[in-house]
Amino acid sequence: MSEREDLVLAYRILAAHGVVDAYGHVSLRTARNPQRYLLARAMAPELVTADDILEFDLDSNAVKEARVALYLERYIHGEVFKSRPDINAVVHNHSPSVIPFGVTTVPLRPLFNTGAFIGEGVPTFEIRDFQESGDIIVKTPHLGHSLATTLGSKPAALMRGHGAVVVGESLMLAVVRSVYLELSAKLQMQAMLIAGPGGNIVYLDEREVAATSGRQASAGTWKRTWDLWCIKARAQIEMEQKAKRRKSQSVKPPSPAGGGSERRRRSGVG
Repeated sequence: MSEREDLVLAYRILAAHGVVDAYGHVSLRTARNPQRYLLARAMAPELVTADDILEFDLDSNAVKEARVALYLERYIHGEVFKSRPDINAVVHNHSPSVIPFGVTTVPLRPLFNTGAFIGEGVPTFEIRDFQESGDIIVKTPHLGHSLATTLGSKPAALMRGHGAVVVGESLMLAVVRSVYLELSAKLQMQAMLIAGPGGNIVYLDEREVAATSGRQASAGTWKRTWDLWCIKARAQIEMEQKAKRRKSQSVKPPSPAGGGSERRRRSGVG
């Protein structure tokens, strides 16, 4: 699989899990040049194909002239890649269960094993700290840098009233974290409802977070998850391609008038 094909699968997987809808994006630093990254043109993630993937420098300029619309928030990706040489993939999403934690003082906390990385810390980016009140889209290098600074060395950061940015040393890890960040936020809200005001919720402690995350990294835990999701995403793409082929084959141009005589003339008969 090429990097572009892997990135297409990442877009599809995030859409399939409801982490992105018509909005949101994922990028991948290129292996041949760490100063470049791949990102789709501005479009719905579930519709992305390899032909829609463009290459950008870390200032988030398209390497080749792009005659298509670009994501306004591509600076999130370029600035995170600049500040985090250890990171090779970035996801920006509007994950619905995560958003309430970005607008309240209730912190996201780790409460199950596949969400253990949350215990490493998930800060909140308050855009008003970096600009006057207004549009909350991260559409300038300054705001992208400010978000990257808030993220720091953490695996994810919430964006107040907006969504989240999630990163990983690999595309697989960034996607896995994005999916389980959404699920963990949903489960935490359910636990808080069950416990009620003042009720007790048992979260993972620091040693459990370190041990769980360490085991997942050393055992290659996420490959099984990633392989399963990729199989499903490829199946979806193949179904779309077959449907497209069937549609094109079913639309046949009408035969020209006098087609029989024309065929005879072309073959030298008559």
